[in-house]
Order: sequence, then structure tokens, then C-alpha cells
Amino acid sequence: MTDVQPLITGSGQPAVTRSVEEWIAEAMSLEQAGRPDDAEQIIAFVLREKPDDVQALFQASLLSCKRKQMPQAIERLQRALTLAPDEPRLHRNMCELCRSQLQLDKALFHGQRAVELAPDDANTHYNLGVVHYDRMEIEAAIVCARRALALDPTMASAHFELAEALLLNGAFAEGWEEYEWRFDMPNSPQLLPPTHRPLWDGTPMPNGTLLLIGDQGFGDTIQFCRYIPEAAARCPNIIMACSAEMKPIVMQQKSGMQYVDRWDQVPTFDAYCPLSGLPRLFKTDLNAIPTPIPYLRPEAAKLAYWRARLEQLIPRGYQSVGIAWAGRPTHGNDYNRSMALRDLAPLSQLNNTVLVSLQMGPAIAQISDYYGAAPLINLGTEIADFTDTMAILAVIDHMVAVDTSIVHLAGAMGRPVSVLLPFAPDWRWLRDRNDSPWYPSVQLFRQRKSGVWSEPVHAIAHSLQASTRS
Repeated sequence: MTDVQPLITGSGQPAVTRSVEEWIAEAMSLEQAGRPDDAEQIIAFVLREKPDDVQALFQASLLSCKRKQMPQAIERLQRALTLAPDEPRLHRNMCELCRSQLQLDKALFHGQRAVELAPDDANTHYNLGVVHYDRMEIEAAIVCARRALALDPTMASAHFELAEALLLNGAFAEGWEEYEWRFDMPNSPQLLPPTHRPLWDGTPMPNGTLLLIGDQGFGDTIQFCRYIPEAAARCPNIIMACSAEMKPIVMQQKSGMQYVDRWDQVPTFDAYCPLSGLPRLFKTDLNAIPTPIPYLRPEAAKLAYWRARLEQLIPRGYQSVGIAWAGRPTHGNDYNRSMALRDLAPLSQLNNTVLVSLQMGPAIAQISDYYGAAPLINLGTEIADFTDTMAILAVIDHMVAVDTSIVHLAGAMGRPVSVLLPFAPDWRWLRDRNDSPWYPSVQLFRQRKSGVWSEPVHAIAHSLQASTRS
């Protein structure tokens, strides 16, 4: 083991001399204990003393990544690669770091190099497959995922990556089967508390009780709750477990359905199923997507309130266009799917148009820098829940949004909505089409280049301006 000089403690006294490995272990322990800044202090000290230690640089890069310091993470890992250019794990990690920053050419290079150096490592094939997906090289992504699974059949991440690629391609039969691995992914939340009850296989249970679980994000719950009536046809007695925010959505799907938002409230049930597992059970393909649009409707009282409110705010004869430019910041793909308000600038030049912001969360602050010609009405601070959002969507003329829950809400209501999709979209939007079999009222506008929003935004602006002339 390599010794380093003592680190001076806060008391001004030198700490006991430790090896590089011991200092790194201490730093990682601090990071895991929720003290990343203290961990960084130790790592920075080690790098000052041993700037050419590959292991220290590697761990330093990992720490920078966990601290969301991505440029620093890449710089540290690049230094390690300069010292050890044939180390596969360095290329594998650089592949993922570059991908997270939309540096897809670099990510591809490092992913391919990792596979060359470690052809029997399932993780290298998996990482390369994710890069191919982000580059919309879907067939290559499928090949990589299958190779990873040939090396490690239990690798849940590779199964899920294969699922997303297959579903994006419209290969639903195999895609739904692979999609079932999502609950085995690393850090995947537990679907429900331990139970001896079985996962429902779709068999009719006329006298049984079925627990349905809103298992994913808001958008997924909105998309898949359309299957509740079909589930109820096989098992009339249903308990719906989901977050309180989704209650006004799911409870529209079956009258008299029980609802809980806490596990200690769940009555006895005979089988359970996540909402996102219903498409597989009902053998959904592109020609068999239930589309009883609309399957969501606003509350009458909320509709009356928001109609009156917007009549006060929107000049008579003006087109009203709702906008939402950012999703939930904690979403794993938010860096790819969200944009800035300034990216919607072409909409701000539309004639006889009022922009109505339905944006929620931290991105609302961007409105303070808006200087467009079209008036902008900020409703984000007035929206209490999805019942308000549904009522607003029913009143405004059109909605423009990135891929977030409001898109699903508008689609389920049958309201016109233009969706801004990243170059590599979520699987549910499929490939090479401007419409959606899930939501007939949706129009899709796709990036032609990763990270560049100008072309799809201009296309939406052109479409909306044309509608004001017709």
C-alpha cells in the first residue's frame, strides 16, 4: 500500500499517516454517511499528495458524480484514463458520464473501448446499449442488451433496457415480459410490503378482491389507469392503492372502488397487480390499446371556476396556449426531457395569443425573465392539484409541454396537446411518428439532434400560428 503525508486536522495536529486505500475508504464512508463535503476534503488531499494514483482518481470521479459535479467527475476520470488507457472500468464509467452530459460521440467511443477490453463483462455491454438507445440506434441497443443477458441472465438493468428498446420499436409482446424486471432494478422501490398473496395472472376472480397499485410516476398512473375497467370486468371488487395526488384520476375509472394511500389501510385482498403490469396481462399490442378517450373529465365546480377566472385574464378573441417546459427535477431522465422557458421563445412571438403557464416546481422562477410579445399568465402558484389542472386544460385552446404528467392528463381528456420529445424519447412515444396510439389528441414534435429544441419548438409555433389564421 502507498503511504501519503499526514492530513492536518481541524485542531491543527497531523492525523495518523494512512495509505491511499485507507484515506479513500474513509472518504467513501463519509460520503455514505451523508457528509460528501467532508469526503471531498479527504479526496482532494489525497490527489494533491498522489496526483497520479489511478485508484484515487477513479474514486474521486465517483464522488464528484455523487455530488452532481459532472465536469469535475469527467476531468478526474480523464486523468485516470491518461495514466491507465487500457483499464476497462475507466472506459465503462466514462461512457456513462459522457452520456449523462449528452456527449454521445464520446460516450460511444468509451463504451466500445470498454467492450473491446472486457468482452465478458455484462456491464460494459449494458452501458454501450444505453448509449446506442440514446443515439436512437435501437437495433444495436437490443443486440447489446441481449449480449449482456447472455453473460448475466439475472441482470435486471439489462432486461429493462431491452424492454424499453423493444417497446419503443412496437414489439410489445416480448417488451411487456421484459418490462416485468423493473422491480428488480438496483434501488427500485419495493412495490408493496411483504405479502403471501400472489401477483395476479389475469384470471377472473368474481368473488375475490384485487389490489391494484399505482406503482410508477404520475404520468404512468394516468396512462395505465385506463385498464381499471377491464380489470374490474374480471374482478369487480377492486382496491386502488396510490398516492393522494392520483385519487381524483383513478377514482374516475370505476364507481364504488375502494381507495387507500397508506399500506396500513389496505384491507384483505386475494391478489395484487401494479397498474403498469396490466398491459402485459391484457396482451396489449399496437392494435389493441384501450382508447376510451376521454377517460378523464374535470369536476363541474372546478371547471366553472377556471372558466370564469380565465375569461377575466385572457382578452376576447385571443388564442390560449398552455405551456409546461420542465418535469420533476428528481426524475432520472429530467436532464434529457426538460428544457428552459427561453427555449419556448418562438411561442412568445405568436400573434393574438396568450401563453398560460401551468408549470409547477422550481422552474416557475424562470418566468421572472420572460419578455416575450405574447402575454404570459402564470397559474402555477394557483394550481392546488390535478383537479385544477384538468379544469384549466378543459378551458384553454391548446397545450404545449415536454414529456411530463400534464401531457398524459391532456391526452386522457382528449384535449389538443403538442408534446416536445427529446431525440431519444421514452418508449411509450414509439419511433418515427407524430401521433400516439395511446392518446389520439396528441401531436409529437421530436428533436432531430440530442439536446437541441429549436426545430420542434419552431414547428409547434408554425402550427399554432396557422391555426389562428384559419
